[in-house]
Amino acid sequence: MKVAVLKGGRSLERGVSLRSGARVEDALGRLGHEVLALEADGELVKRLEGERPDVVFVAMHGIGGEDGTAQELLEILDIPFTGPGVAACVRCIDKALTKHELRAAGVPTPDWFAFNQTAFRELGAAEALGELEQRLGFPLVVKPSRGGSSLGVKFAESASDVPAALVSAFSYDDRVLLERFVDGRELAVSVVGDEPLPVVEAIPLPGHNYDFEARYEIGRTSFVCPAQLGDAEAAAVTEAALAAYRAVGCSGFSRVDVILGEDGPQVLEVNAIPGLTDTSLLPQAAEAAGTSFEQLVEKILELALTPARA
Repeated sequence: MKVAVLKGGRSLERGVSLRSGARVEDALGRLGHEVLALEADGELVKRLEGERPDVVFVAMHGIGGEDGTAQELLEILDIPFTGPGVAACVRCIDKALTKHELRAAGVPTPDWFAFNQTAFRELGAAEALGELEQRLGFPLVVKPSRGGSSLGVKFAESASDVPAALVSAFSYDDRVLLERFVDGRELAVSVVGDEPLPVVEAIPLPGHNYDFEARYEIGRTSFVCPAQLGDAEAAAVTEAALAAYRAVGCSGFSRVDVILGEDGPQVLEVNAIPGLTDTSLLPQAAEAAGTSFEQLVEKILELALTPARA
């Protein structure tokens, strides 16, 4: 097939996207497909109309590629594409919206509050921070509502840390999420089609959080796959991840991030288009299941051509 790999864009996750795209292109070439590298820019629609690929492998992350924008264009052009559809991407890109969907579906997720900049500038939301902090407790997590790769995520140990954490989060998005901190194990469950892959555990270096650098700098985090969990724990984590995947309407492939605390698994977010780099969790999980990267890419393409999207 002629397979276009859509990568790049102008989001803060452009670098990760380029790495994901390059790895996918290499795999497609080894599989014998005709590969068309597509940069997400102002010439995209013109190139798609001229080339008319059989399918587009979406390897974009963040705003523009993971929020339904590219997917909407591809639907208009009637070109099949990998990953979730427009509605699911819209839900997943916004962590606050995702959490509302999870809570409505009965999927466990940490308590949270979300504010946009208008609430602070025009409605005096700063005056409510004390009550919010009392209800969520410390430490708490402050993060941009939209985006991924842990960009802009800060941990506030006390009330004095909250203002700086808000400034950092607002530098990435105009809506921020303040979330109850759950102490536990950092886990991820990737789903391809409707099938969960083995659970991956991310273990940052002692004294470090699982932030952007820890995700993508080799040596900053160790990964264990399959995670060393009891049968009941593994079943509970996988069940919560699948329930989250379905609650937001995902299809094709996605990754669900989970914290396993004393009270069981809590879903943090659903990544509509997870990374496919050398340090990304989905390829690690596939390998643990006995699936090579080339086989994973081929399976994702097959799913794109038999879609069942929300």
